[in-house]
Amino acid sequence: MGTEGADFRVIAGRYRLEARIGRGGMGVVWRATDLVLGRMVAVKELLPDDALPDDDARRRRDRTFREARAVAQLRHPHIIVVHDVVERDGRPYLVMELVDGGSLADRVARRGPVDAAEAARIGVALLSAVRTAHAAGVLHRDIKPANVLIESGTDRVVLTDFGIAQVEGATTLTETGSFVGSPEYTAPERMSGLRTGPESDLWSVGALLCTVLSGESPFRRDSLGGILHAVVSDDIRPPVEAEPLLPVVRGLLDRDPDRRLDATDAERMLRTYLETGRTPPGPGGAPGTPGPYGYPEPRPPLLGGLAHRVAGSAGVPYPTAERSTPYGPFPPAGSVTAAQVPGRGSPRGLIVAALLVAALAGAGVSTAALLLHGDGDGGGGTPGGTSTPAPGTGPAPGTDTAPGTGTSTDPVPTLTLTPKTLPAPSGYRTTRDPSGYSLAVPVGFTRSLRGERVYYLSPGDTFRLGVKVTLPQPGGPQGVLDRSAARGPATNPGYRGGRVVPTTHRGRPAALWEFTWDGFSAAEGPRHTYDLCWEEAGRLYDVWVSAPVGELRAAREYFDVAVGTFSVTGP
Repeated sequence: MGTEGADFRVIAGRYRLEARIGRGGMGVVWRATDLVLGRMVAVKELLPDDALPDDDARRRRDRTFREARAVAQLRHPHIIVVHDVVERDGRPYLVMELVDGGSLADRVARRGPVDAAEAARIGVALLSAVRTAHAAGVLHRDIKPANVLIESGTDRVVLTDFGIAQVEGATTLTETGSFVGSPEYTAPERMSGLRTGPESDLWSVGALLCTVLSGESPFRRDSLGGILHAVVSDDIRPPVEAEPLLPVVRGLLDRDPDRRLDATDAERMLRTYLETGRTPPGPGGAPGTPGPYGYPEPRPPLLGGLAHRVAGSAGVPYPTAERSTPYGPFPPAGSVTAAQVPGRGSPRGLIVAALLVAALAGAGVSTAALLLHGDGDGGGGTPGGTSTPAPGTGPAPGTDTAPGTGTSTDPVPTLTLTPKTLPAPSGYRTTRDPSGYSLAVPVGFTRSLRGERVYYLSPGDTFRLGVKVTLPQPGGPQGVLDRSAARGPATNPGYRGGRVVPTTHRGRPAALWEFTWDGFSAAEGPRHTYDLCWEEAGRLYDVWVSAPVGELRAAREYFDVAVGTFSVTGP
């Protein structure tokens, strides 16, 4: 940056500030010269909070010095070196090594996601670093790509910005009662206010691995309420790019901190991958045990405290054990939201305490008030047709149909929700199909009947949600999808990566088929398909979603919503 933002103050008689190289919610980072030793350093100036009373400001400053000095005792090749902690005009300054290199977040933004080997290398370095910090009683509490530096020339991984670290037995560097951290990388037990321990940093490492592998956090949403809900309640879907490291990712993203993979085991597993190309299972098979879709079985969500109030006030259903399903964050029939609970506030103008953090702007800040507006949203409309065609056989379940070959297309019919039908989330509508079932589909999708298959199609057929109803087949759901997978190369051009795994759907035996293929044309491009098959009420049901490989997050959501809201209605 040259001398942009140059200051030239001399701190503690030896550190000359020369250029501002960063700014966050808690301070400004300067490139500086140590005039005594003649070396370049980084100096972090912790900014005062003018809103605090004098006594609170003094206590905050004292905590800062005490905890920063504790962090300065950490010695590890992958932890930023803190050389000194000094004071000027009552303001703390942390003097650190100057790392020549950008952040991991900048690297992913410029060059795209990393491969599994590089992610494993980064993970090993960070896990080794946090083990050292935790052994000294120091919790980082804000591990994310922006707080990891990659040194130019050596590719050394350096964990930095312990500015909101917590020392065992002490309060935080920010005022008591504030939330600090970045929601997309914050463990659910911290979101809920239940506890904070070393396990919370390990969750953050798991989220970071997903981000560097795919380019996006698995908990990224369009709103703070959505992020909170994703962290504490939604089904966790690691990106497909994380498959080589899934045992580690699953283990670190276990919502139960007591079951979460520890740093020693996670580091060992990643080192094994780097040496052999294969990641071993977690110890005892407990952490990261695959759920029905090959991912961790969701647990009852850990909503509580401030996160509970934010999610509830935002219209997110309050958690119940019945919502712990592998099919997404959809409440059971009869569940309620905050707007429906007497005394919880009106449907409009709800003012709630929110974890508004500057992670959305690159740094953590403290608690703020958030004004939510809205009337709520949900399914509804008028009933669709009621005739039910006789089920039959025909083409393989989950086998896509080329665009433009449908026999009829019409707008998606809708129905008024009943207590037996799971509600459609915002952005979806519930349709009652003449074939004898109902489900939620995205608003704007249209229904197309293609032989024995019913499709719900996005504009341009980019996303294709298919449903097929037949009589039970030999071998049950597993046999049906095994046979379909065997025909995959013939029915889906460029078929690859196919796998069929046994699972359950609401307690019934089921099977899941997932594969990638080339699409029906070069213009359409590569696609990915998720397909679930199960038996219910004397029929075999098959639901699948086909989407471009670059749209897997949306495809997985559409699939989860379709399966989670699917209900047999009868003729």
